[in-house]
Amino acid sequence: MVYYAHSGSLDDRSDWEPLAEHLRRTAERAAQFAAGSGLEKLAYLAGLFHDLGKYNPDFQRRLEGAKIQVDHSTAGARLLLDLTKGVDRVMAELVAYAILGHHAGLPDRKTSDHSCFAERIRRFQNRLDPCWQEELAGCELENLMPDWFGRVLTRDNPHHAFDLSVIVRMLFSCLVDADYKETERYYAAIEGREVDRNWPLLQDVLPDLRARFDAHMARLNAGAAGGEVNRLRREVLEHVRCKAGMAPGLFTLTVPTGGGKTLASLGFALDHAAAHGLSRIIYAIPFTSIIDQTARIFRDVLGEDCVLEHHSAIELDEAAARRKAAAEADWPETRDRLKLAMEDWAAPIVVTTNVQFFESLFAARTSRARKLHNVAGSVIILDEAQTIPLPLLKPCVRMLDTLARLFRCSIVLCTATQPALGKPNFADGLDLEGRELAPEPKRLFHVLRRTRVERVGPMNNDALVAALCEAQQGLVIVNSRRHALDLYRQAKAEGLDDLIHLTTRQCAAHRRAILKGVRERLKSELPCRVIATSLIEAGVDVDFPRVWRAEAGLDQVLQAAGRCNREGRRPVEASIVTVFEAPDYKPPREIKSLIGSAERAISGFAGDLQSLEAIERYFREVYWQKGEGLDAGNICKKFQIGLNETDFAFRQVADKFRMIESDMQPVVVVWDEEAKETVNKLGQERISSGQVARELQSYVVQTPAKARALLIENGHVVFAHPGLRGDQFAVLKTESLYDPDVGLLWEDADYLAKEDMFF
Repeated sequence: MVYYAHSGSLDDRSDWEPLAEHLRRTAERAAQFAAGSGLEKLAYLAGLFHDLGKYNPDFQRRLEGAKIQVDHSTAGARLLLDLTKGVDRVMAELVAYAILGHHAGLPDRKTSDHSCFAERIRRFQNRLDPCWQEELAGCELENLMPDWFGRVLTRDNPHHAFDLSVIVRMLFSCLVDADYKETERYYAAIEGREVDRNWPLLQDVLPDLRARFDAHMARLNAGAAGGEVNRLRREVLEHVRCKAGMAPGLFTLTVPTGGGKTLASLGFALDHAAAHGLSRIIYAIPFTSIIDQTARIFRDVLGEDCVLEHHSAIELDEAAARRKAAAEADWPETRDRLKLAMEDWAAPIVVTTNVQFFESLFAARTSRARKLHNVAGSVIILDEAQTIPLPLLKPCVRMLDTLARLFRCSIVLCTATQPALGKPNFADGLDLEGRELAPEPKRLFHVLRRTRVERVGPMNNDALVAALCEAQQGLVIVNSRRHALDLYRQAKAEGLDDLIHLTTRQCAAHRRAILKGVRERLKSELPCRVIATSLIEAGVDVDFPRVWRAEAGLDQVLQAAGRCNREGRRPVEASIVTVFEAPDYKPPREIKSLIGSAERAISGFAGDLQSLEAIERYFREVYWQKGEGLDAGNICKKFQIGLNETDFAFRQVADKFRMIESDMQPVVVVWDEEAKETVNKLGQERISSGQVARELQSYVVQTPAKARALLIENGHVVFAHPGLRGDQFAVLKTESLYDPDVGLLWEDADYLAKEDMFF
């Protein structure tokens, strides 16, 4: 009897895919994906055993059309464990996690659920045709431990269990991506279509990219005005590039705001990848509000063909849909290279968000984990590294350490307010001694100091409006959307002109247009008064003569200061950043805690609040105060090793690891014609939800869950094409609730829309 992996369209089965062929092809591709991490042998085994359950005659009847459910993922894991012993069985156990999860996602070892690792292995009943043993004859099941495992499984490594869990994730990624692409290849062939996944390899295009970078910098320097700031930017870039030959690993790049960090880090990444044969550059950014800005800079410098921008404001779980598509051979007819690359990060340069980056590294789902093997051997730039959420800081630090030690990643912590993550400031911290890329950071901070920070005590909205009245150009940053809206409305009511409101009530496409106008007004020295939430203070290149900042953590205050006299064209003493208390608005709980840490850190400190010493004192205080709260979900403790047995809780960790913890839910705003055209695509059955979600990511406003429910209840928001898309896309129907000045006004959800008030 011939066993098949996938069914074709012909009754004579001439276009059906033999199972043994699929297993071999998947194994070879998985091993290829694992080559950069030294896990080829284990990845090959994962591919060879992953669909062994399809040797069950019941599964073959299912391919013929029988309506029966068959678990084909457990067999390979159980049989691989049965065929190995000793140290090799421990290695096989790592592979078994990947095999068990290659459709449903990585399992936990032990839970009360029958879907956990232990229960599935225990309950397995072998109904396979023994012919599988002949077809897989010669499979090497000894000496499975890679040569470099010795430095993981040692008593000197207190994090060996966590390290092994990351190895499982890498194997899982290699297997899932290989299986998906082999299935895709098969169906594309029988349907006579091509799949364009042909991104260039970074090493092949690096000479051209570096030449483009050099040419761009030459043009920039030729057109730049003189002055100390531009001279120091050139010095930083030159110094950073000279350090590209340093051994791969962990680095810091500590440069004041406006010192040219973005281009300097890109120059280092290009040179470092060339020096060490690294395969990819990944640039992770904390806020979606600035990701398009960075991606646009990279495209301007390097061209359009090598840069992938990946972030999504609508989170979709397409795993079930993809399994259904694979089973029914119902693959989309057109899937362009850009969309495919978002699944596996195959592009040479990836610009993404911290949320996408870290949540993928801790994910259990197949759809998010596919890309992980392409993270190995990469240069990873973490822009604004201080923004990693404190409740997840320890697991994030552990992940960065493991990627650097075991998977040949070079990681650059890039910021003006460097978090004190090195030893001994941070428990189990990173080894950052001698790894600073910037030239004399203390000197840079002294020379590039462009503002004066003043703490003034309470300022209510009356005082803030009065202050704005006296400033032709000024920026006020507050801690909440409610405060920003109230202040804007009051200033507007008092007749203050040239007033601009910037908040996450507005969709990203709208904010981009607003910021473009702000920059034009600032450059032309026209009146410009902006009231904003903190979204403006990290990475948004605006240059105001005066800034007011509601009390917050010291890092946030200094980031706000980076929006004042950014280019150094004004006298330092006249460029004032005023830090005030907002008596009528309690700061969010997490910010209140940071305010307390800042006060304790600078109490009795006679030095400059904008100095590296002050920043380090502040972060030490924050970490001491948080203590165990730096791993609020006990994520690092979810990976344990007993006597020759692992106890990993992948699903529990994936549930707990959320970089944005809130009850916010997305509403799509049809802001312009492009958004309208994209929303119309939701009615087209052959276009995937993932594709539309990516196209709509710039048109989403996150709203409180209760507010969105009220908007839906009152008919202001509707689910687009629910029969086809379910409740994935909540689209604003009542256009008047989206005010061009302030964004989405969900507080009015109880009431009729303006146009409905007339009879």
